[in-house]
Amino acid sequence: MQMIEITDERGAIATAVWLERAEAVHRQLRTTLPVDYRLKMQRVFAGGGRMVAAVEEESVRGLAVWRVLENTAIGVHLYVDDLVTDAQRRSLGVGHALMQWLEERARQLGCTALVLDSGTQRTRAHRFYFREGLAVVNFNFSKDLQRAS
Repeated sequence: MQMIEITDERGAIATAVWLERAEAVHRQLRTTLPVDYRLKMQRVFAGGGRMVAAVEEESVRGLAVWRVLENTAIGVHLYVDDLVTDAQRRSLGVGHALMQWLEERARQLGCTALVLDSGTQRTRAHRFYFREGLAVVNFNFSKDLQRAS
């Protein structure tokens, strides 16, 4: 399995063909992504997001959208927006390979932690994260401002 960075160090799209190939896998996790996927991802990348894809031959088997952040609680950390493995390739090591790549990249960038949020309903993903050595250290609270008054 090969890891291909779809964005460069500035967050610019480095390879448009792999971004196109990543879309179908990304939509397995984020089903509400807009029709204009490329435009949405360009905005995410402009805001500091990056993407790496796990690739076999000509197919994307999984991907991660990530960014480096600094805050007062954690310091400099690599935050994972999205981590998804193609449903047909789960439990075959794709997610593990992505996590290893992310951890190594975090270390290279001088990060003190690798952080991600996961929906409470995603119990299968949680088991995977625990196996990968992640721990629940915080609650993440959210308020939908489009519905709340």
